[in-house]
Parts: sequence; C-alpha cells; structure tokens
Amino acid sequence: MKKSKVLQLNNDYIQSQKSKSQQKQDENRQKNRFMGSILILVVFLFVLPTYNLVQTYHTLKEKEQQLVDLQKQYDKLAADEKIESSLVTKLKDKDFAAKYVRAKYQFSKEGEFVYNIPGLLPK
Repeated sequence: MKKSKVLQLNNDYIQSQKSKSQQKQDENRQKNRFMGSILILVVFLFVLPTYNLVQTYHTLKEKEQQLVDLQKQYDKLAADEKIESSLVTKLKDKDFAAKYVRAKYQFSKEGEFVYNIPGLLPK
C-alpha cells in the first residue's frame, strides 16, 4: 500500500472543529431516535383502532348473516304455523277429523279394511 502524502495537522482549531462535528452528529442521532420513537408511537396508535375496526366489521357481517338465517327460519316456521292452523281449523269438522284419524292412524270400523296409500293423507 502506498502511504498518503497528505499530512494532517493536529492543532487546537482542528480539534475544536472535530469536537463540534461530533456534537452535531450526536444531536442528529438523538433527533433521529426521538423522531423514530414518535413514528413508532403514531403507527401503534393507528394500528389498534384499525384492528378494532376490522374486528367490528367481521362481527357485523356475522350478525347480518345470522339475521338472514333467522329470517329464513322465521319464514319457514310461519309457513308451518299457517299449515298447522289450517289443519286445526279443518279438524273442527267432525267428518274431516274422522277421515284424518282413520288415514293417519289406520283406525277402522268393524269389518272394514284399511289400505294405506302414501300421499293420500288429508291435509
């Protein structure tokens, strides 16, 4: 290797300039650390509400799906209730009630034969 032919002076002025340069670098490092800390804090403060917002959104979607499912179930139960109430109204008629009991439970009068045919049950 070649030696450098530049001679560096080491006097008081050079030492003071190095010292000032070192102080400025230290101050800049402290400022950068402080700004980095603030940046991390700001990011953290935005992440938590965003996480809560996403979680609330998912909960809302689940509740909406549950509402749709319950509405379908309600409609089905309302239709079943309508069918059952019409059957109750029809069963108030004695002739219909007799036919219904004979068909559903295979009751018969004496000397009578009952043949069960699927789908012929009165409604």
